[in-house]
Formats: sequence, structure tokens, C-alpha cells
Amino acid sequence: MWKGDYFFLLRSLILKDFRTRYRNMSLGILWSLVNPLVMMGVMTFVFTKIYPLSASQNYPVFVLCGLVPFNFFSLAWANGTTSIIDNAQLIKRLPVPRETLPISSVLGNAVHLAIQVALLLVAALVLGAGINRYWLWLPLLWACELIFVLGCALLCSALDVYVRDMRYVVESACLVLFWLVPIFYDISRVRPQFADIYQFNPIAALVLALRNIILEGKAPRAILLSKLFFVSFFMLGLGWVVFRRLNRRFYDYL
Repeated sequence: MWKGDYFFLLRSLILKDFRTRYRNMSLGILWSLVNPLVMMGVMTFVFTKIYPLSASQNYPVFVLCGLVPFNFFSLAWANGTTSIIDNAQLIKRLPVPRETLPISSVLGNAVHLAIQVALLLVAALVLGAGINRYWLWLPLLWACELIFVLGCALLCSALDVYVRDMRYVVESACLVLFWLVPIFYDISRVRPQFADIYQFNPIAALVLALRNIILEGKAPRAILLSKLFFVSFFMLGLGWVVFRRLNRRFYDYL
């Protein structure tokens, strides 16, 4: 397949996913904003009025810094995991590069991520966080999350062809990670012996880096960024190698 054909297929799959998701929905793309706004409101009420967990004076932005990256991670990973099985007929009928399916699934969800990132930045401005020079780090941080999720999707989509329970493993893992990523609580509440381990989780590292930049107006720590970069690229490499090895026998299992 020519490079131009490859990108045309990738773009077509992303557009197909985007159109299918919002077909017949009255609010359409606005659903990308409704979910984080509702969750932000509920968490702000519960964890500032009923059971205070953070000393942050700007808790709505604090919690959005956790919700936005986690929402993208969990949804893109889950959709990417099932992308090969969901498109089995396409693989059987056309000689398409199979890695385009999990990649397009993740990139399709990246469109919703862009909308939620815009919501986060607007909320930061409206609620008084303000712009600072460290915002220039933000595209690099989001790129690292995208790389990490691509690796997860490639790995798990390949495994899902052979082990059909993989999608349920991913759903359970996302449920566990909701509590292990500091979405609604501050990292200062985590005991020191566990705090360093937290930072090897790219989603937790991203949340901490976002709060450093948006709420504290300072650059993320070098050690935090190095862990984020290392784990993200390691996962992409692992996912790519496993996918390329396992995809040779996909047709026998689909």
C-alpha cells in the first residue's frame, strides 16, 4: 500500500468512527463536554463540601487536570483494544495494514481529547489560573499520552484476537487506575514510598505535570518528565513489536 493510500485509509477510518459515534444524538459533539463538566461538578461538591481531600483553592481546574487525561486514556485504550475484532470483516475482505485499525481508533478519540483540553484551558482562564510561559510544555505532554495509549492499543488489540477476554481485562484495569491516578486527591496525600511509583504511571505523571503548569505556574520536575517520556516510548515500542509478531495469524482467529 502506497503511503498516500495509507493516510487516506487512516483518515477515512477516523472520520467513520467520529460520525458513527454521534449519529442520531441531539447534542452531538457537545457530549464530549458534558461528561467532564458533570464529573467536575460532582467531585467538586463531594470533595470540597462533604469530604475535603485537597487544599487546592481552584478545585474545579484541579480535578479537570485529572479527568481529561484519564477520560481519553480509558476510552481510547478500550476502543483500541476491540478495534481488530470490531473490524474483522474489513480485514478479511481488504488487504489493509492491520495496525491502522487500533491507530485510527486512538486518533479518533484524540479528536474528543482536543475538545476536552480546550475545556480545561478555558476553565483555567475563567477561574483565574491564568496563562504562563510553561503552557508551551502542554503539547509535548499530550503527545506523550498519545504515544503511550497507542502502545497500549497496539498491544491489547493484538492480544484480544487470541484472548477474547482482553477487553474485560482493560475495563477492569481502567476501573482500578481511576483510584491509582490522583484525579480527585492530591499527590501529597500519598505516602512517600509510593509517590515515586505513582510517577512511573504515565497518566499519573501527566496529571501531576499538568497541575504544575496550569495551577502552580511552574515547569514539571525533570525526573517526572523523564519517567513520562521513558514509559510512553517503551510502551509504544513494546506494543509495535508484539502487534507485528502476532498479526501474522490474525486471519486464522477472526
